[in-house]
Amino acid sequence: MGERPDRVLVVVPTYNEADNLTGLVERIRSAVYEADVLVVDDSSPDGTGDVADDLAAGDEQVLVLHRAAKEGLGAAYVDGFRWGLERGYARFVQMDADGSHLPEQIPMLLAGLAKADLVIGSRWVAGGSVQNWSWGREVLSRGGNLYARVATGVSIRDATGGFRAWRRGALTAVDLTTVASTGYCFQVDLTRRAVAAGLRVLELPIRFVERTRGESKMSGAIVREALWRVTAWGVQERWLRARSRGRAGAAPAGASWNREEA
Repeated sequence: MGERPDRVLVVVPTYNEADNLTGLVERIRSAVYEADVLVVDDSSPDGTGDVADDLAAGDEQVLVLHRAAKEGLGAAYVDGFRWGLERGYARFVQMDADGSHLPEQIPMLLAGLAKADLVIGSRWVAGGSVQNWSWGREVLSRGGNLYARVATGVSIRDATGGFRAWRRGALTAVDLTTVASTGYCFQVDLTRRAVAAGLRVLELPIRFVERTRGESKMSGAIVREALWRVTAWGVQERWLRARSRGRAGAAPAGASWNREEA
């Protein structure tokens, strides 16, 4: 199927978000009426998939991708992106289903694609904020992003942020077929891939609101996966740079990126 430049696909992975989904989809459809919404549900035991099917039955711009089991956030996004790429969508938005990402800010992210290939809704640039977070949660997020910058050498303030807009070409450039990260480090993985591919990356400030319904999917296992994967990526990058210097006798120019902060 050819590219559909007039259409946007908002990809929303879900697992046990039955209480949040209806209100979220209604807000997305109101904020960006031209967009289609793809709910990617991992066989939620609370019936989220049924809620999604009911929404789809009443609105042809709401679509549902059912997955057989819970395989992680990264895998859900990859499947959703592939689904949209196969159907010719030109612009993509990714966002959480728990209400922490505000649909009313989607137009801002899409507008940013006029001068970027990837737009990241950032909590940690000037003007960005978080609401109803504990001190410990903020330290964890800020510290995780600092570690990601130091380990990978990618100077993005909110590499772990999951509220993003992509051009179609950017998603093809990051090679989704080789993505193995499944948890929240998926965001760091795609960020470093975007920078390495020379894509234009723009960070725009958002207000992030802690969920009020349901339970967070954050766990010790997810944090541990992020730690070891980011460390491994950093070690790999340094090894590649050292080998390149050894071959060329000088440091390579390196990947380029364009980050602007509002």
